[in-house]
Amino acid sequence: MWMSTFARLTWRCTSVRTCQTLKTCCRPGPAFAPLPGSLPSCLASLHLRGHQTLGSASLPVSHHSVMHVRALDDERLMEVEWKDGGHSLYPFTWLRDNCQCPQCTLESARARTLLMVDLDVHTGVDVVDITSDNKVSVVWPDQHVSVFDAEWLKKRSFSPAARQTMQEELFLNERYYWDSKLRIPTADYQEVLCDDKAALAWLLALRRVGIVYLKGAPAERGQVARLAERIGYLRLTFYGHTWQVQDKPMANNVAYTSGKLSLHTDYPALHFAPGVQFLHCVEQAETGGESEVVDGFHMAEQLQREDPEAFKTLTSARVDFTDTGTDYCDFMLQSKNCIIDVDTEGRVTKINYNNATRDSVLDLPLHQVQPFYRALKAYVDIMNRPENVVTYRMEPGDLVTFDNWRLLHGRRSYNSSADRLRHLEGCYLDWDEVMSRLRILRKAVHGEM
Repeated sequence: MWMSTFARLTWRCTSVRTCQTLKTCCRPGPAFAPLPGSLPSCLASLHLRGHQTLGSASLPVSHHSVMHVRALDDERLMEVEWKDGGHSLYPFTWLRDNCQCPQCTLESARARTLLMVDLDVHTGVDVVDITSDNKVSVVWPDQHVSVFDAEWLKKRSFSPAARQTMQEELFLNERYYWDSKLRIPTADYQEVLCDDKAALAWLLALRRVGIVYLKGAPAERGQVARLAERIGYLRLTFYGHTWQVQDKPMANNVAYTSGKLSLHTDYPALHFAPGVQFLHCVEQAETGGESEVVDGFHMAEQLQREDPEAFKTLTSARVDFTDTGTDYCDFMLQSKNCIIDVDTEGRVTKINYNNATRDSVLDLPLHQVQPFYRALKAYVDIMNRPENVVTYRMEPGDLVTFDNWRLLHGRRSYNSSADRLRHLEGCYLDWDEVMSRLRILRKAVHGEM
């Protein structure tokens, strides 16, 4: 499912038009909103934490030209002065390591063939110059020549701003946070399968927002696999390439019952949980069975603000998870994960929480047990606040795609009849495959990268 509305979103409104667009997205109404064109109209003008819009992330970069180049031998740096202003510095060693000539790079694979054992990490340069077609030429002490395209160099500048821009272009790390006021962006299943612009918009929103809703799929098995093939391939787990969420006798998973499922991420019992999940409604229950989702990253931010000590506990204590049974094959899983993963800058990168598979083994010193429970309860209480939970009901033919590292999802209990048994089909993918397809589609649609 997708979200196109955000409350308490981290953004900056820089124009009246932007503010009006946000109000339109956040207005009361149905839980879903269409996703028109190549980009969600309600998302394109919202500003990210890095002050870059979703639209700007998909625009070709401007052309840069070199005005002057010189070698700073004492610092072992090459300085480039750009015609549009500014300077960039490049270490000699990095330039030699990234020579683009056929002797040093296999162009067909875009892979380096220069061996590290052959790299002189203390190299100097003989000559640096600008070629007639505005490229930068470097002659090395052994008379090997490297030629670098100006645009290639500019994008790889070592300035903090350039590095941040490049990382955002490669990984789309900025996120839109949301709560219960969102309206879920929706796209057409068949258009996503057949149209590159529609597929790109889908994956951009999936990355930025964390959830996308597709309508119009046939109400029969096999549709999640078709959609996964649009990206690459399925993630095989102990539950198979795809799996059927139905009432099952002697169920090997709590999802295969008709009871309530609390908010959770899937598969924290794996050290590398699947990054993306698809769920397709083949048949819905007569009553009940509504789906619930929360933005786990946003909830973690709220926890850090309201209870810093609890946040510190959940980002440092490694918790045991377990999963045992037989499905695709027999399995006996054990893992240790923090409930909230953060990167070196303290930014939340992944949520690992499933109360059903949290092990009775708790490998913590005695004095840390109670603080852990207090911290986890604080996080779960924030998740379950009505103002943070989005509720929707899937109907046959609906398909929801979401970020399993970020969103926590649940389900209300339901009642089925003999002639109407609730049936969802699901599958997993990894973010590596999804981001690979997103970059390919972005290049196909916008000619980037």
